[in-house]
Amino acid sequence: MNKKTKKRIDLLNVRLQKLRQQLSGAKQQMDDPDEVTRIESEIAAVETELAELKAQK
Repeated sequence: MNKKTKKRIDLLNVRLQKLRQQLSGAKQQMDDPDEVTRIESEIAAVETELAELKAQK
């Protein structure tokens, strides 16, 4: 795995952590139900990209 891939994985892990915190807050407040589905779809996309990058090892 090269430096660029490692950096991308680190960046995606940080983004995933932030998205999970946002999702938790959005579920508690439920002002906009569309926000929850949007965040869940973003989390799924990030997890998919992470899996693809880790599979490239």
